[in-house]
Amino acid sequence: MRWSIVSAATEGGGNPLLPAAPDLIWSSVIFIVLFIFFWKAILPKVQKMLDERAEIIEGGIKKAENAQAEAAAALEKYNEQLAEARAEAAKIRDQARQDGTKILNELKEQASADAARITINAQATIEAERQAALVSLRSEVGSLAIDLASGVIGQSLADDKNAANLVDQFLADLENSENAAKPESVN
Repeated sequence: MRWSIVSAATEGGGNPLLPAAPDLIWSSVIFIVLFIFFWKAILPKVQKMLDERAEIIEGGIKKAENAQAEAAAALEKYNEQLAEARAEAAKIRDQARQDGTKILNELKEQASADAARITINAQATIEAERQAALVSLRSEVGSLAIDLASGVIGQSLADDKNAANLVDQFLADLENSENAAKPESVN
């Protein structure tokens, strides 16, 4: 069967690879018509569709670039705000430290003033109690001295004027003897 097809093709006398002349003409005419139709009708639609897609892609790229620029600006603004917040926090910390130091110094001064006031009050109280003890001691020493002197002298010292002079003289002698003893004990 193969040989019959090959022999039939060779019987026509031409080249089996080249079509006949009318077939070439009609094929060329149809090709040219299709090419013009494609060129005038289909190619502009395809070109328009490709242009629209290119515009959409370019718009998307521009939107992406704008969004990226906005994001970069927002990031920069955020970093600035963060730096300002950190600076403000440092300022607040420094102010708090200064306030704490000031309060601590004020409390120390107040404590020192309170301690000085308490010391002065204690010294005043001690001095008052000392004076009260001296007065009490004077009266007791005076009455004992009068009783003792009455026993030694053998006379009654009931007279207040004589008793008071005698007590005052005795206490003055006692103070003089204490004063004379103090410098010796210091050396």
